[in-house]
Amino acid sequence: MNERYEALSAAISARFGTALSSVSSHCGELTWEVDKTDLIRVVTALRDEDEFRFEMLVDVCGIDYLSYGQAEWQTDEATSTGFSRAAVPVNIVPDADTTFEPRRFAVVYHLLSISRNWRVRLRVFPGIENPPVVPSVVDVWAGANWFEREAFDLFGIQFEGHPDLRRILTDYGFIGHPFRKDFPVVGNVETRYDPDQGRVIYQPVSIEPRTLVPKVIRTDNRYASELKDEPEHE
Repeated sequence: MNERYEALSAAISARFGTALSSVSSHCGELTWEVDKTDLIRVVTALRDEDEFRFEMLVDVCGIDYLSYGQAEWQTDEATSTGFSRAAVPVNIVPDADTTFEPRRFAVVYHLLSISRNWRVRLRVFPGIENPPVVPSVVDVWAGANWFEREAFDLFGIQFEGHPDLRRILTDYGFIGHPFRKDFPVVGNVETRYDPDQGRVIYQPVSIEPRTLVPKVIRTDNRYASELKDEPEHE
């Protein structure tokens, strides 16, 4: 992290105190976690106060941390080669009364200061609510409108106060949220043209679930120690 970003990090920490929690980074990027109850206050200050001037919201991203950090290949039932991805597929579809793990879903905001030429990220966890809900930042940055609609469509995260929260990428009548980790790869419904009815109809998906991600063992100098180049010595 260079001196400019060290100064920015110190200024943000001093300004917001315990409202922000720093997230460690291996590449020197600045990321903070903020509680959703403090989100609007924090982002408004980051936009308006002369010390920061984050005039631009570059992106809003949804994240599903379900099964995060779990190695799919740590199993005795899956083969070591070929197209076997996991011994027991995850298929958790919560009903309306089910709550989520507190840190399963997250929303990440990428901020850019054009006048100051620096960037930061903020991460917010909706908590255990079903559906997940965070405040909308459309009144702070109007450009958040479609970003939040995308996160709602793909992850099912709702943004309280959004002026027109509806799907933006999936089709009318689409069931579920396709970027959730427990969403079936083949989907829930399919469409086809019915010549007898003379229209497109929806029906339960008929595709057999299959995995297209191979596990390949490559025996080249990246993995085989006997094939690696010997280090040069002066």
